Amino acid sequence: MASDRKTVEFLVEQMAGGSTVSAKAMFGEFGIYCDGKMVALVCDDHLFVKPTVGGRAFAAGAEEAPPYPGAKPCLLIDAEKWDDREWLAEIVRITSQELPAPKVRTKRKSG
Repeated sequence: MASDRKTVEFLVEQMAGGSTVSAKAMFGEFGIYCDGKMVALVCDDHLFVKPTVGGRAFAAGAEEAPPYPGAKPCLLIDAEKWDDREWLAEIVRITSQELPAPKVRTKRKSG
């Protein structure tokens, strides 16, 4: 079951809090990016935040579960937290700060 785009748009709006937050469709689900770093996934209308030391401490007690079969466990953010704009923006900010910068891909020469 794919996630509802309206759910993703709501989450992106809630997470923005001074950062550049966006979503990209990926295999029927969505990746959430903060300042160019993938910080979360929305799969089957569930929010999964990449686990970091600071994120785990901030979301103390959050369940960890894989967003899709074969994936590494992520912090599963309870839907009750989705209405707390400041809390969502903070966990995204913390996670983004702790994740490494994305690798720059170089274009391959054709031919």
